[in-house]
Amino acid sequence: MHNKISKGICLRIAGLLILCTSCKVVTIAQSIVSFQPTGSFNEQEFYLENFAPDVTVSLNAPDYYNIKGKTYLIVFALPNGNSIEWTKGKKIKEGDDWHFDIQHIAAQTRFIRSIDKKNNYIIAYVMTKQKSWPAWKRTTPDSKTIIKNIVNNIAFMFDSYKPQIVLNGHSGGGSFIFGYLDAVEKIPGNIKRIAFLDSDYGYEDSLHANKLSHWLKEDKKNKLLVLAYNDSLVMYNGKPLVSSTGGTWYRSRLMQRNLAETFSFKTFSDTSFIVHKALNGRIQIILKENPNGLIYHTTQVEKNGFILSLFSGTIYDNRKLFTYFGERAYRKFINE
Repeated sequence: MHNKISKGICLRIAGLLILCTSCKVVTIAQSIVSFQPTGSFNEQEFYLENFAPDVTVSLNAPDYYNIKGKTYLIVFALPNGNSIEWTKGKKIKEGDDWHFDIQHIAAQTRFIRSIDKKNNYIIAYVMTKQKSWPAWKRTTPDSKTIIKNIVNNIAFMFDSYKPQIVLNGHSGGGSFIFGYLDAVEKIPGNIKRIAFLDSDYGYEDSLHANKLSHWLKEDKKNKLLVLAYNDSLVMYNGKPLVSSTGGTWYRSRLMQRNLAETFSFKTFSDTSFIVHKALNGRIQIILKENPNGLIYHTTQVEKNGFILSLFSGTIYDNRKLFTYFGERAYRKFINE
């Protein structure tokens, strides 16, 4: 079913661009007929249930399109235990679930669009019925191939825009990204950015290091961002939150050490962060120190982490616009 829907949307977009090649800015509200205006922030959305076995996709696009800009298609794999609406976020009212206020991916996307008006940002929220990509993979035959097809089919819907794909995910969403990496012999050229928001639990040198290195060397526009915190010090209900080698702190350091065999890193550290950068900021691995053993799992996302995951290594990666782990730069873009 989703193939038929995808083809129809692609054909409508293609027809619009043929008619509007002389325009600078065109509306896409009528071109994607199944999208519905949200009524706020000049956005439109479309839900695709059963896009793949036990997988729902929610698409959000601006209702305008700059044909002179690039189109970034963000495939955002949801964190464990979260719904699409919780992940998008909103202003909290009495009686609302607290999950609405811990990520704010929708508001951070709006901030990104407000800063980079030249380019186009479309986001696809990808959720499993189990609300866990690791659990879905364990119970779904040929899960890696299905994940690859999910990415390819979403991209095909916007094929006429020649989208540059961003693989992004928080928490268990990293399992989706690694599922994609495991399904391809080499990372395709249309994947321009990979971001792990405290989500690289599944990193393995033997499986992923060479693929990431080759991809980073292949194109100077390819970028990798990793955010993690020292989860090895966290105790939860009297027990360690993660094993000594199972957390993102350990896995991120492992990834950095392996990439350092190929790329020259500069490392900066203070009492708050250890920052590893290479390739003029195209690779950034940012590790949050945690001497008090606190849980920063969602805080890394909430405090402008998603914004950084799109702007790292670009002209917009500066503290005049936003500060990672600072005050919410996107506050005015939070929906009611």
